[in-house]
Amino acid sequence: MSHDTQETEIKLAVPDANTARRVLRAAGFRVCKRRVFEANIVFDTPAMALRNAGLLLRVRQAGSVRTLTYKGRPTPSKHKSREELELIIPDARVMGAILEGIGFRPAFRYEKFRTEYRQHRSGGVAMLDETPVGVYLELEGNAAWIDRTARKLGFSEQNYITVSYGALYLEWCRRLGIKPGDMVFDAAVVKPV
Repeated sequence: MSHDTQETEIKLAVPDANTARRVLRAAGFRVCKRRVFEANIVFDTPAMALRNAGLLLRVRQAGSVRTLTYKGRPTPSKHKSREELELIIPDARVMGAILEGIGFRPAFRYEKFRTEYRQHRSGGVAMLDETPVGVYLELEGNAAWIDRTARKLGFSEQNYITVSYGALYLEWCRRLGIKPGDMVFDAAVVKPV
């Protein structure tokens, strides 16, 4: 993790992963971290105090890497910008048990497959996220890089998505008339990585 604790990002909806890969390659992006399955658990108080305050506490397992992440309240903007503190942890289950021991509860689980891309001499990263509710490109870097890169990929500011995957999932459930639960793949989709 860099010493910069401010995360600035947007999401962009794409039709499918193959289209996203073609667009990224055409813009000079290359894979810097291969596709990996991520399992995320968002923790909160029973009264959902963190969500209500715009905060996030998450335990993530991405392949063999496990992290604890805190995200602060977003700053209103065309980009999603907020404090992010992340720590590599040795054991996601033990970390979850510790959080539960001090009063937090698993509030939401979400899964995705993520592939990270970079351009040569670029200050940002493009992530291809394949989720149960759609495929998204996430651009993370400074605001100028995000805007430049989004335009180069064929997107405009009207395409910027600044809500969380949890919010995207709730909107997806609402559109389909499905009762929300966790944003997870069917067991047959998740294959060993």
